[in-house]
Amino acid sequence: MEEKFTHFNEQGRAQMVDVTQKEVTKRTATAFARIEMRRETLTLIREGKMKKGDVLAVAQVAGIMAAKKTSEIIPMCHPLPLTKVDISFEEAGEDALNVYATVATTYVTGVEMEALTAVTAAALTVYDMCKAVDKAMTIQQVSLLEKTGGKNGDFHREEAAR
Repeated sequence: MEEKFTHFNEQGRAQMVDVTQKEVTKRTATAFARIEMRRETLTLIREGKMKKGDVLAVAQVAGIMAAKKTSEIIPMCHPLPLTKVDISFEEAGEDALNVYATVATTYVTGVEMEALTAVTAAALTVYDMCKAVDKAMTIQQVSLLEKTGGKNGDFHREEAAR
């Protein structure tokens, strides 16, 4: 059975998928990223001593804003009425920060790209706010942890980073 790529038209050119006939359902997605850094950098973040301000508060807002703007930067994404965007952070040992983004909507298409965009923007914002003290930080493992709803059903990554 040959798979049909939905983002290509009959001429083989890119197209935005027609979701007109799709059913409205509740859809959620959670994405993950890890930022590895020096211990001292994580300590500065934790203690609120980074010169640019509260790193996690700014990164949280950046992630929320990015989720809302996903269709403006990912060409084939539909603009979606988001009903939830939540960004959270978790220290992972002494030299890493885990970032999670959970996004929800009740609509005809999923929010995986919004969650991935949100977690990436939040991680990039952490990098931006801390790069003066640690240019060697790395952003790793950007991935979809889970998604619910829609025609294709639920997805749960087995080796979830949580």
